[in-house]
Amino acid sequence: MSNHNEILRDKLINSLIDKGIDDDKVLNAIKKVPREKFVPFQGYDKSYEDIALPIECNQTISQPFTVALMTSLLNVFDGAKVLEIGTGSGYQAAILSELKCDVYTVESIPTLYMNSQELLKKLDYQIHQKLSDGTLGWIEESPFDRIIVTSGAPEVPKSLLNQLQISGKMVIPVGDKIIQEMYLIIRESQDKYKTQRYGQFKFVPLIGAEGWAN
Repeated sequence: MSNHNEILRDKLINSLIDKGIDDDKVLNAIKKVPREKFVPFQGYDKSYEDIALPIECNQTISQPFTVALMTSLLNVFDGAKVLEIGTGSGYQAAILSELKCDVYTVESIPTLYMNSQELLKKLDYQIHQKLSDGTLGWIEESPFDRIIVTSGAPEVPKSLLNQLQISGKMVIPVGDKIIQEMYLIIRESQDKYKTQRYGQFKFVPLIGAEGWAN
């Protein structure tokens, strides 16, 4: 990595620290993942700005601060079985892999599924991927220690709640199509869930049987 590139990555990490991200493991994972590979038409400099960027199929790669916050809220551990809903570019899955998670990710858009699969393999990330309706989760592989949803849902999909391990955590943005609130949901028992809220964000809609209609 050139000195210029190293400076840009350090600048991004310092920006995240200034905004309140203090999880060293998450910060190190973000620094390791080459974000420019996931937004190939944006150029290196723009790739390391703390902004969301467009990718194929009218989707986006989230702002690094949002990725860092959601990943910190998940509070993963080595070997955690994590389900991601909305693979997109594959960036979030790569970060979870850097955190030594066993990552399962579901994407409903064929182009994104194929492109992310090719890129993640090229970068040597060992990720389990599926082309399917993400709102229904991945029942065959459940339960999961952690679930992260990278699109805005009108409500929390029941299928995802049911696939969460007891004591497991889910991070999901919930609201209308304009603005969503970040939820951290903890499954305390078979039928009891606790929800904490962490501010407002804007995501593309979560499309599917238990999300928004296409």
